[in-house]
Amino acid sequence: MRLELLGSVRAWYEGEEIHIGPPKQRAVVGVLASRVNEIVGVEEIVDAVWGSAVPQTAANGVHTYVAGLRRVLEPGRGRRETGDVLVSSGGGYALCLEPDQVDAILFERHHAEARRLHGQGAHQEALREFDAALGLWRGDAYANVPGPFAEMERTRLGELRLTAVEEWATDMLAVGRHAEVVAVLSPQIAREPLREQLRWLLMLSLYRCGRRAHALGVYRETRRVLNEELGLEPGAELQSLHGRILAGHPDLLPREPETPGAPETGGTGDGWTAVTTRPAPPGPAPAQPLRPAQLPYSARGFVGRTKELASLEALTAQGAGRGEMRPTVAVIDGASGVGKSTFALHAARQLGDRFPDGQLYVDMQGTASRREPLSSPEALAQLLRSLGVEESRLPGDLAGRTALYRSLLHGKRVLLVLDDADCAAQVRPLIPSGPACVLVTSRRRQRGLVVRDGAYRIALQLLSPAESVRLLTYLIGPGRVDGQREAAAQLAEICGRLPLALRIAAESLTEHPRLTLADMVRRHAPEDGRLDRLAVEDDVAASLRAAFAVSYDALPAESARLFRLLGLYHGEMITVSVGAALLGCQPALAQQQLGLLADCHLLEEAGEGRYRFHSLMRIYAAECVEREPATLRSAALARLMAAGSFTPPFDSTPGPQVFRSAAEPFGAVHTRAVSKR
Repeated sequence: MRLELLGSVRAWYEGEEIHIGPPKQRAVVGVLASRVNEIVGVEEIVDAVWGSAVPQTAANGVHTYVAGLRRVLEPGRGRRETGDVLVSSGGGYALCLEPDQVDAILFERHHAEARRLHGQGAHQEALREFDAALGLWRGDAYANVPGPFAEMERTRLGELRLTAVEEWATDMLAVGRHAEVVAVLSPQIAREPLREQLRWLLMLSLYRCGRRAHALGVYRETRRVLNEELGLEPGAELQSLHGRILAGHPDLLPREPETPGAPETGGTGDGWTAVTTRPAPPGPAPAQPLRPAQLPYSARGFVGRTKELASLEALTAQGAGRGEMRPTVAVIDGASGVGKSTFALHAARQLGDRFPDGQLYVDMQGTASRREPLSSPEALAQLLRSLGVEESRLPGDLAGRTALYRSLLHGKRVLLVLDDADCAAQVRPLIPSGPACVLVTSRRRQRGLVVRDGAYRIALQLLSPAESVRLLTYLIGPGRVDGQREAAAQLAEICGRLPLALRIAAESLTEHPRLTLADMVRRHAPEDGRLDRLAVEDDVAASLRAAFAVSYDALPAESARLFRLLGLYHGEMITVSVGAALLGCQPALAQQQLGLLADCHLLEEAGEGRYRFHSLMRIYAAECVEREPATLRSAALARLMAAGSFTPPFDSTPGPQVFRSAAEPFGAVHTRAVSKR
């Protein structure tokens, strides 16, 4: 068993992740994990999880959450058997684990040992302990846990982490590894701009790297930030270091201790000491080149996509086998919520060993809500900084940045993920010239990259019914699915077999342990309000409607109008004649607009000149048509009826067609028999 608190709260057993449950259940296990082998009273748990806003059912809630934890932590335990991991005693509960099974406790132990070794002057040994301590972190502590206790632990552990980073940097300076300190501290300061100790260490590191101007620039920036934010001047230690850098004081250069175990020290302002040593012998080993590893965390529970992954692996293996010096570019497109980014990151990790020179990642913001897409010069600046280029040395123009970027990556086997790309012109300057692999995700079909740049296209389809049920099973546990396979399959269809929708539904099931799959099917079956239910409160990124809206909002005006008007039409197949009737335009223009909607994955192609909606996209279109004035809706319906386009032309059987009234809200439908033309 292993519990992780330094990031999202997670549990592992024999290498397999255990799904702990809803947020408050994670809060309970977080409290117990912070005090392993101690009895924590129910009242203490209530205060830790709910704080001052304690509901009357809080104590019962604790018992419910503990019962849920027992099911996942000790699945083989009988209901009346005494537990070995989570035990109850004296009106409370205890989590019985070895301290080194909890990463937060292990972090504090490594940190304490590192400080002890530093005090003995054993800097190399101390660094090994610091690396072990800091390597346990995966994000903010208790990242997905509510409650006052989690908030206090986030603050406490976050402060310890920053202290450990500062102490690590001090030992790194002591052994002459200045360049690595610069690479680590720069992003830390971006997150903690008011922490003067980090800036002191960065200034000294830059100076020892021969970058005096940059060290002085850090001081100027520090002074500006402190003045603007707090109305203060830098502290005495920073001012003293600034003066010594200006004077080129010799005691700032790397030195060796005069006697072993007795290094010279200079105060850094927080009780920790920065080691200054005698000049190093000539000809020091050059610093290792920066190897970026920027792939972000991706969602757990990846299923399916076997064919697409195999195709990518074959493409990269083919290029490597031929010794080609040109990049492999793959464009991954698909509908909103189909899992493009998750697929790209999963594939990138699988392919990572083939690209030993590093992995780069850029969010291109192609369809980001309320943000402009990232420009090529901005993306190149971000990449160049990742490759160690100083801000002052960045070329000012696109051509200069592209040339420098391609020169740096020439001959390098790097993997680059360009997530959420807008267009081919945005991406082209970012494609290196060497044996790299570039994975581009986009909601649009990037035909230009395929035609002009030789990119391979990977179109992600919906998950299969079996894969959808597998994803649900992974997310909510096999115990919730056993005996309800049919309900699970029905829920998967209601969610349109979209991974995002399935994950949202799974979270609802996890949040309500007594809710069955059949209950969820009944709750989500009505189309009216289904998109409201397929959303996570207070998180736009976890809302299906918001995901659809991003694609819709990026449409040109005429394409957006056709998408809205298609919400009036409830036939199974959308033809060019339907589009022409709704828009009141020539078939050629309707064909163009329908094709654009398909390129943006707002429609699915079903053959030559035929299109259809995904089931959830149809609901969204029916919501959007309410934005169209009633008179225009009525006119569009009149044109549709006059054209006799309610029935698909390839179906010769007369029958009823369902369509929406232009005067009534979503949910009101009428049935009319329309004869074939």
